[in-house]
Amino acid sequence: MKTLRETLADADARRVAVGHFNISELGALKGIFAAARELQLPLLIGVSEGEREFIGVRTAAAIIKSMREEYGYPIFLNADHTHSLEKAIEAAKAGFDEIIFDNSSLPLEEDIRNTKEAVAAIRAIDPSIVIEGEIGYIGANSEVMDAAPEHIALSTPEEAARFVAETGVDVLAPAVGNMHGLLKTMVAGTAHKELDIALIGKIKEAIAALPANAQGGGRWMTLHGGSGTEDREFTEAAKAGMTIIHVSSELRLAWRRGVEQGLREMPDEIAPYKILPPAIEGIRAIVADRLKLFNGLE
Repeated sequence: MKTLRETLADADARRVAVGHFNISELGALKGIFAAARELQLPLLIGVSEGEREFIGVRTAAAIIKSMREEYGYPIFLNADHTHSLEKAIEAAKAGFDEIIFDNSSLPLEEDIRNTKEAVAAIRAIDPSIVIEGEIGYIGANSEVMDAAPEHIALSTPEEAARFVAETGVDVLAPAVGNMHGLLKTMVAGTAHKELDIALIGKIKEAIAALPANAQGGGRWMTLHGGSGTEDREFTEAAKAGMTIIHVSSELRLAWRRGVEQGLREMPDEIAPYKILPPAIEGIRAIVADRLKLFNGLE
C-alpha cells in the first residue's frame, strides 16, 4: 500500500486529484469510505480544529489508522486549517498524515515566517508528515451564506513560488477563484464558483520549477472550498495541477437533509443508526460523483 506522499506523487504524475472530505461524526465517514472503496480510489479525510475538538484529536487519528490497517486501504487523515503552532504540534504527535498550517489571513511576510516555524516543528516530530501552507484569502467558514466573504484575494505565481521556496511546505493551497462555504444561489443550483484554470496552471508551473524539498514534496497543490464548483472545472483543475481537492459544505448539507428525511420517515424512531441511512447515502452519492470528476472517470 502506498504512503500519502507516494499517493500524491502518483496523482500529480497522472494529473488527477485525491479527494479530501471533512467529517465530524462516523455516519459521514461511513458514506465517504463506501464511495472511495466502490471506486477503488485513495482518500483523504479532513478534520478542522472545530471538528477535531468534537471528535477528539487522538480519537480521529486512531479511527483512520484502524481503518487503513483493517482494510489495507489508502485512507489518510489531515488536520485541516490548523491556525496555531500548538494545534499543529498536537496533531503531529497524535499521528496525523497531513497537517495544513493556515495563516493565510495574515500578511504574506508573516504567513511565511509562521509557516516556516510550523514546518520545522512538525518535521522535528515526524518528517514523514505531509505539510501544507496556504496563501491568498477565500473566506473562513463552511456555511451556507447570502453573499461571498469580503476581501477575497487571488494568489499570484510569484507569491506561490516564494512561499513554497521559503517555507519548505510539501503542498500549496492557493486562492484561484475558490471559496469556503456555499452561497444560497449555489444551493439552489442557479450559480457556481468559477475557478481560474489558467491561474492554476501558471501557479503549478511556477512551483514545479522549484527543486523538490528533502521529503520529495513542495510541488503539489490543493484546491480548498470545492463545494459549489461546476462539474467540468473539477476535472480541469486536476488536469491543470491540483493534486488534492476539498469538499465539505456539500456533505454537511447532504447530512442535514438526510437526517431530516430519516426523521420524517421514522418519526417515532430513537436509534440514531436507524435514522442516519439517508444521510449516509446522500454523502456517499456526492463523494462518488466528485471522485469520478477528480479522476476524469465517466
